[in-house]
Amino acid sequence: MTRTLDPVEPRARGGLLLRVVPPGLYAGRPHALVERSYLVNRRAWLAVVSGFFEPLFFLLSLGFGFGQLVATVQGPAGPVDYAAFVAPALLAASAMNGAVYDATFGLFFKFKYAKVYDAVLATPMGPVDIAVGEALWCLLRGGLYSAGFLGVMLAFGLVDSPWALLALPVCLLVALAFAAVGMAAATFMRSWQDFDLVQLAVLPLFLFSTTFYPLSVYPGWLQAVVRCTPLYHAIELLRGLTTGYVGWDDLGHAAYFVVMAIVGVAVAARRLGRLLLT
Repeated sequence: MTRTLDPVEPRARGGLLLRVVPPGLYAGRPHALVERSYLVNRRAWLAVVSGFFEPLFFLLSLGFGFGQLVATVQGPAGPVDYAAFVAPALLAASAMNGAVYDATFGLFFKFKYAKVYDAVLATPMGPVDIAVGEALWCLLRGGLYSAGFLGVMLAFGLVDSPWALLALPVCLLVALAFAAVGMAAATFMRSWQDFDLVQLAVLPLFLFSTTFYPLSVYPGWLQAVVRCTPLYHAIELLRGLTTGYVGWDDLGHAAYFVVMAIVGVAVAARRLGRLLLT
């Protein structure tokens, strides 16, 4: 008597992307890219964690050093100490830096020189797996920097509200958004010289997104420009959470990064698919 085997049923819980993305572009295994990045970087852990020290040095030199010359600064809920004003901005910057540099330089090297993604596409995985997996790894790296810096803020007494418990999830969202846009930008890079444009974009964001002084110091037309920049939204959101000033505007700030992440991943996946499959 022969026994017939039951047909293999498709995965019932494949996720939303498995239902809307054409087969061949997404296999539902972006975690494999995250695991690979972890295995590669665990031997170079010093290079990974070194990015945490930059915002710490800024906090010590400007927040506590220069801050001794500044009495108070106008914060979301009123006057605050200068260190408490600068710290959440540096927290947002650490999430941005931890994500965007790995998403740009790392992706370009893997794509252009190491040919990692050519090997990945020889498996059932597709371009969407690559885009989502790399974005998740950059999110984890940005979250690592943010968690460490948030611990420093707690140690120095720069957190005045229980709303700060939401600061780390917000940092993860910010890191994901910047990673997605960074990956999309990296697919348009042709050589290492093009990465000067990344620094040209990141440095002004860091300096002029109300990181070290309030928005009111700018003229009216420049205030409108600053309000459109992504780091400004991250700083306003985190500054409100750490000082206890939470309002409906925070939903708009969060929505900004949700849209930014979705658009960035979509563009990166489309560009990677075009570059790798043609």
